[in-house]
Amino acid sequence: MDIVEATSNGSLGDLVQLVSFCLGNEEFGIDILKVQEINRMVEITKVPEAPHYCEGVINLRGKVIPVINLRTKFSLDPKEWDKSTRILVCDVNGHVIGMIVDSVEEVIKIPNSTIEPAPDIVTTVNSDYINGIAKQEEKLLIFLDVGKIAGEISQMAEQPEKQLA
Repeated sequence: MDIVEATSNGSLGDLVQLVSFCLGNEEFGIDILKVQEINRMVEITKVPEAPHYCEGVINLRGKVIPVINLRTKFSLDPKEWDKSTRILVCDVNGHVIGMIVDSVEEVIKIPNSTIEPAPDIVTTVNSDYINGIAKQEEKLLIFLDVGKIAGEISQMAEQPEKQLA
């Protein structure tokens, strides 16, 4: 039986499969079912008047995808992109976005029972963007709500364009 299939229909109990990635000293995870692909850094086209955390857009096989810098979004110190920097391309309810992360670590399966609500002081990330904190053997993994981030980006994209006079 395929684990992703079993997880999505609940027949394996309460396992969650996550893609884990790093931002600074913190490790995050997002639901693997929302991750479309993981790419190396590519040229990003700047977009005028975009929010400060939106780096711009990329062309992904003919589709224009907005790319946000999660470090900037979460008010973390800037860091130069290097060979480990990746763009996580996520599809959330038909809205595709790219998220720049310091590095992608691994795909992990964890029981839902290890995920607890996040207290506000545990992380530097606004708790509105967190589904919970997963307890691992020697570390905590912040379970990120990519749907909330994608929703904000799609709302900005749906705002009426400014008309030229």
